[in-house]
Amino acid sequence: MTASTHWLATACAQAVLERGGNAFDAAVAGAFVLHIVEPHLNGPGGDMTGVFVTASEPDAPRILMGQGPAPKNATIEHYRSKGLDLVPGSGVLAAAVPGAVDAWLVLLRDYGTWELSDVLAFALGYARDGHPILGRVVATITSVATLFTEHWPTSAAQWMPDGRLPQAGDLVTNAAWARSLDRLLAASADAAVATREGRIDAARLEWREGFVARAIVDFGRTPHRHSSGTDHAGVMTLADLAGFEASIEEAVTVEFRGYTIAKTAAWGQGPALLATLMILDGFSDEYLDPSTALGAHTILETQKLSIADREAYYGDAAVPTNSVPLEYLLSADYAATRRALITDTASHEFRPGIVPGHAPYYPVLRTDYTTEALLDQGAGSSAGVGEPTVAAPASAAPSRTVAEPETLSTGELRGDTCHIDVVDRWGNMVSATPSGGWLQSSPTIPELGFCLGSRLQMTWLEPGAPSALTGGKRPRTTLTPTLVLKDGQAVTALGSPGGDQQDQWQLLYLLRTIVGGYTPQQAIDAPAFHSTSFPGSFWPRTWEPGGAVVEDRLGDAVITELEQRGHRITRAGDWALGRISAVTREPQTGLLQAAANPRGAQGYAAGR
Repeated sequence: MTASTHWLATACAQAVLERGGNAFDAAVAGAFVLHIVEPHLNGPGGDMTGVFVTASEPDAPRILMGQGPAPKNATIEHYRSKGLDLVPGSGVLAAAVPGAVDAWLVLLRDYGTWELSDVLAFALGYARDGHPILGRVVATITSVATLFTEHWPTSAAQWMPDGRLPQAGDLVTNAAWARSLDRLLAASADAAVATREGRIDAARLEWREGFVARAIVDFGRTPHRHSSGTDHAGVMTLADLAGFEASIEEAVTVEFRGYTIAKTAAWGQGPALLATLMILDGFSDEYLDPSTALGAHTILETQKLSIADREAYYGDAAVPTNSVPLEYLLSADYAATRRALITDTASHEFRPGIVPGHAPYYPVLRTDYTTEALLDQGAGSSAGVGEPTVAAPASAAPSRTVAEPETLSTGELRGDTCHIDVVDRWGNMVSATPSGGWLQSSPTIPELGFCLGSRLQMTWLEPGAPSALTGGKRPRTTLTPTLVLKDGQAVTALGSPGGDQQDQWQLLYLLRTIVGGYTPQQAIDAPAFHSTSFPGSFWPRTWEPGGAVVEDRLGDAVITELEQRGHRITRAGDWALGRISAVTREPQTGLLQAAANPRGAQGYAAGR
């Protein structure tokens, strides 16, 4: 079974399974197709996070770490010297070292069975021969057309050839990326390399130290427009690119209602979902129903607490100067102290907990980010700048927290990302969330056919912050796929795009399936909501105290009671929040299932 955020990625991954490939072969094939068909949500210059189990070790969830670090020269001092108080939301100063491609190739090398050329054939075909462009991609290009024509001419050449905007359904190619794929495959076809694993490593080396790395560094030396409204050059070097390799890590887990939930460590936001479950585990089932006012209120209040701890404590613990007290934050005793803070009314405070021996970081709490400097420095249209970080009704213009991204005239975007889940006949299972390097994050590198990501916008330019910008350190990513195990066997892989909302929407799925008895598709279809009562991970990092965004299908009675409890409610329309997909496996019978999001009529589940 395969489920993803785009039907072509699902179809290609499923084709691999039909031809005898395993879940890892299929996931890699589908992921490279997502680079092509959802270029407004991810790209080869971005990052990814995966969680998986193998059929041979079904009780050992692992993390596929494809989050590159900040370049060595990306320092707070350098960015402050450029007049910046936040890392920009677009432009190469926001770029971490690209991690997605290397991570997918590591997964294929270590756990797949297919040759690289066979896995990449699907993506290569769509890049060379074309695919029908989505209306949402066209809308994204249209929203940044002025930026492209006035400041990013290489992006205009790729996405607006001859100055013409594409139309939904047009056959769109990416000849430069097709040539890049051909060159990577040529590097892997060296006759002196005798093994499949060696051929994949040859392509990885060409990516990190060959033509790709040289083109990235050379192109980044030319200053270009950032979301700050000012022009800057990049700081990435050949040594930065050569020094990064994706890795396999142990997952962090907690037990909830007899199930094991597996996530990344605190270099991602995943443990915030685990902390939320630990708090909720102390409530009776009536408090855990997202379809009731009591349940929605309890869930929203719990999320505020766990995400406040994310801001106060989470960061890359692999860096010696970082110490993340994750074991304490996920303990039952700590969860009980946090649970005691939840009352019948909505909190409008930022309330991280107190951890012995650790001082919580308190970020700047902005409700807007309107500055005269942005306009004076030539940012162009200020659309969206200063707007509250809440979703708008479906009839209004896209907002910063709806399921599809908003793209401002400066190139900054929210709600980005795509997702893929695969389970095969043997019991291998993988959930992965690729993101970054979307077409509007920085100018297209013409030799390569893609641009760099903007993950560094999730770091703070504040010394002492657990997620402070530090050369060589991973930014705290929002990418957060989930794996669920029962009695030592993986039973569900799921995930969603949506930035800060990814784990909030996945939480609703988990509660509805584990506690409420919903089927996977019923849980995905059910009304969604999320909190905005915390500093956002994306530039300009604003918050709305007490804010909550809900789908209207939650019902007038429930929404009214939430408002009476003090929640500042924004209605998002009936079908607006979440793009969850999932695959499941019943270990006793071997029955496989998949489910995909109906919102936007783009996600797709398939299987046999």
